[in-house]
Amino acid sequence: MKVVLVEPEIPANTGNVARTCAVTGAELHLVRPLGFSIDDRQLKRAGLDYWHLLKVYVHDSFQQLLMDYPAGRFFFLSTKGKRFYNQTRFREDDFIVFGRETAGLSDSILKGNDEYMLRIPMLDGTRSLNLSNSVALVLYEAMRQLGYPDMS
Repeated sequence: MKVVLVEPEIPANTGNVARTCAVTGAELHLVRPLGFSIDDRQLKRAGLDYWHLLKVYVHDSFQQLLMDYPAGRFFFLSTKGKRFYNQTRFREDDFIVFGRETAGLSDSILKGNDEYMLRIPMLDGTRSLNLSNSVALVLYEAMRQLGYPDMS
């Protein structure tokens, strides 16, 4: 699996996501601009000592990511999604895309991707979950569907 964070803003969230990716074997793809430096102390601390287990890639734009993986299947997490994340069948090489903590994914990224937009169920009147919690929920559902490959 591949987790994509588009323009993440908070180093601790990205560090937590990195740790989740490391323990599941998922790749982490970061799309610039980032709200912090890759060398940020908070980022490293949140990821603890798992960085050596992680495959992390940084892309200059979302368009660049799409060009780098033209055959990729991308799922977009958004409150605008019509289906819950557990109502899709994930494949091993899927990309799961999450937006900025303050704004989510832009309309330019979501446009034309209705079929691949997923959401996390929440009570009416609530806005969103923390980014790292959202990634953990969706990534572990994908891993469950795949039989937790290479995990004991």
